[in-house]
Amino acid sequence: MRRKILLGVNIDHVATLRQVRGTNCPEPIVAARLAAAAGADSVTVHLREDRRHIQRHDVEDIAQHVAIPLNLEIAVTAGMLGFAEQLKPEYCCLVPEKRQELTTEGGLDVQSNIAGISAACQRLTASGIQTSLFIDADADQVYAAKESGATCIEIHTGHYADASGTEVTTTELGKIVSAVRLGRELGLRVHAGHGLTLANVADIASIDDIVELNIGHSIIARAVFVGMEKAVNEMKEAIASAITRP
Repeated sequence: MRRKILLGVNIDHVATLRQVRGTNCPEPIVAARLAAAAGADSVTVHLREDRRHIQRHDVEDIAQHVAIPLNLEIAVTAGMLGFAEQLKPEYCCLVPEKRQELTTEGGLDVQSNIAGISAACQRLTASGIQTSLFIDADADQVYAAKESGATCIEIHTGHYADASGTEVTTTELGKIVSAVRLGRELGLRVHAGHGLTLANVADIASIDDIVELNIGHSIIARAVFVGMEKAVNEMKEAIASAITRP
């Protein structure tokens, strides 16, 4: 039976374009609806503490008015956890966050903050929210994620995406393969994402046991030229081709 990898589309950078001019357009909710119409399985938004792109009202509108599930990315803070408990999105992914970074630079250090992250997982689970942890492809972090009570991990693929040269790329890909395998052996649902494009998604999509890929910037960038629905369809086709390749 042919397996399927779900595609979550991150629309943060539609909001980035809006915030540059301080206007009301482009509207993230429109991008979310177009992604849904093109067959996306979920829509992802990262509500950052500095509100550099997605705003609270964007999250609320998408949760209420878009048919596909919402995956809310948040930092592990009291304010963000409280908002998630009120909103009750279908999914919540806990991520690291630095004010000075352009984008998320690495995975959550679950091992060093096991008590705080375990408490966060318990709170979200009690609210009926399926919770994942965004972590690097590192065995210690996978084990810590399991210990925290999370049922899902999202493997950070940014180091693989940014790698230059065959040797480094192969090494980073091997780390991801090992982390995915370990996650499944521990009974975790495994997602992956960050920095994935039409040019590099195939090797990740072909890894057995990855259930979902979350992809944003490259889809939004492509949509500037071909439209949102075509950009989503192209990525879905690239993922499907990778699954069936020899």
